[in-house]
Amino acid sequence: MNKEIIHRAQEIFREEISELTKVAEHIDDHFESVVDALYACRGKVVIMGIGKTGLIGRKIASSFASTGTPAIFVNAAEAVHGDLGMVADDDVVLLVSNSGATNEILAVIDPLHQMGCKLIAMTGDMQSPLAQRCDLALSAHVDKEVCPLGLAPTTSTTATLLMGDALMVCLMEKRHFQAENFAVYHPGGALGRKLLGRVENHMYRSVPRVYTDTPFRELACEMTRHHLGMTMVYEHNNRCVGIITDGDLRRAIQKYDDLHITAADIMTPSYKHLSKDALLTEALAIMDKHNITTLAVTEKPDSEQIIGIISIHHIIDFA
Repeated sequence: MNKEIIHRAQEIFREEISELTKVAEHIDDHFESVVDALYACRGKVVIMGIGKTGLIGRKIASSFASTGTPAIFVNAAEAVHGDLGMVADDDVVLLVSNSGATNEILAVIDPLHQMGCKLIAMTGDMQSPLAQRCDLALSAHVDKEVCPLGLAPTTSTTATLLMGDALMVCLMEKRHFQAENFAVYHPGGALGRKLLGRVENHMYRSVPRVYTDTPFRELACEMTRHHLGMTMVYEHNNRCVGIITDGDLRRAIQKYDDLHITAADIMTPSYKHLSKDALLTEALAIMDKHNITTLAVTEKPDSEQIIGIISIHHIIDFA
């Protein structure tokens, strides 16, 4: 094993991370202005670039489009030969160039201004012609490329990629973009199927059940039999009044010496639930918020009739 190569690779990571940290530290009000402009866009976001920076621009456009911000990528060299026809006057154009002096990028500025588009520069040089001629400018400046010659786009393209990700996430949050929205744009594949899945189709229909006077040993056996790490607790009139989880069992063992106790002694009198028609993503959101792994499933949102249990482990396996 060549440890010198390994150490060099680790050094490259550290150098890029150091430069990217500097970029993050210099994010200022310009970033917020750019987010506001993109959010207010009445048309689509058109991202233009060329070469390796253009490849990053294509990724940014794809990320925007899949998270609620309509966007396309247009190669700047092709734009001046007819592809400007893809741009409309209510679009916002994000021009990406590390140097800010790329001829193909500069060539589209006047036509875009004539069309009435709002122009945003993402560049490594805020004094460049591109930055000076756009309505807004966003700095992705790095002091040096990690390339030993200082020539191949490396750190600069990574910084541009991260800046695009930051814009995307801020726009998602500003739009309150939810998992169900994400599902609409990703209907294919396992991810889309998971996000579009309904709780009813993935719940356990056999509900673990004990009563308030069920002895500790019996309720532990009921939980073991169902392999869900929980059981619902009922009164004898079949009204559900609580839940017992593995955590409750462990705490009971620590608290009580003889364990001559019943379900009523250790249950949690309230429990989280959702209806069978809810999306799996809604179930995940509730579990994440309350740090739990199972939810009771009811026939309707306002119903107390429990018809199943949804487990985070089943959701993960399904995905």
